[in-house]
Formats: sequence, structure tokens, C-alpha cells
Amino acid sequence: MKRPAAAVGQSTRGALAKQYKESAHKTKHFLEKALESPFYKYSKLREASMDIMQTIKDQVESNPILIYMKGSPDAPQCGFSSQATQALMACGEKFAYIDILSNPEIRSNLPQFSEWPTFPQLFVAGELVGGCDIIMEMYQSGELLPIVKAAAPAD
Repeated sequence: MKRPAAAVGQSTRGALAKQYKESAHKTKHFLEKALESPFYKYSKLREASMDIMQTIKDQVESNPILIYMKGSPDAPQCGFSSQATQALMACGEKFAYIDILSNPEIRSNLPQFSEWPTFPQLFVAGELVGGCDIIMEMYQSGELLPIVKAAAPAD
């Protein structure tokens, strides 16, 4: 005896629905595994790292005198940052600062960007001057003042 056309269609739809659910489950499982893979995590970290590198580059290029430090010039959170900002303030020009303690992404990526491992880091006219020791040495020898004055924007 032949089945009615409606009955055939319903069983075919049921089989297709079952196949679709199984396929969707396999796809979901595959995607979950892909998201857990080290390559996926690395590529996401690399993408985030590239974004932060661009942010750092933009900061350095848009601020003629910029120091990456721990804390702020008014409340430095380490002795090296304190010494460096005191030397900069003694030059008498305005400067920008970035608190790396409140910006962990910058803190972890800046050494790669600048190829300088320690903080603080002073950038003048887009170029790395150095850390605390170099800043203090240049300040004491009189080399820091002219560099800072030359980079400072005219009022």
C-alpha cells in the first residue's frame, strides 16, 4: 500500500530536521574546539597586540614630549619615575604622561615597541630618549634642556 504524499513529506522533513540538528551540533562543537585552540588564542592576542601597538605609536607621534611612567608626575609610584619627572619639570615645558600601572596593555607592550625594557621611558619628538638613568645623566650634563625646549610646542 502506498503512503499518502503528505506522510512521505513529513517523514522526509523529520529526517532532514534530524540531519540539520546533528550538523549544527557538530559545527558548534567544531567552533568551540577552534576557539580553544592555541592558534586562535594567539591570533586574537596578536590582533589585540597590534591594536595596542598602534595606540602607542599614535601616543608617541601626537605628543612632542611624552613619558611613560608608574603613577603621575604629582604622585609617582616609584623612585625612578619620580626622578625622571622632576628632571622634566625642571626643564620648564609641558609634557604628557601615561600611567602604565593603570594601562596594563601598554605596560606589557611598550618594551617591545621601544626595544627598551624598563620604565620610565621618555619620548621626545617621537624618539626614545631613554629611561631614568639616561634622563638624569642628560639633565645633569645640560643635554636634556635643549632637546625638550626644541620639541616643546610654541605657545
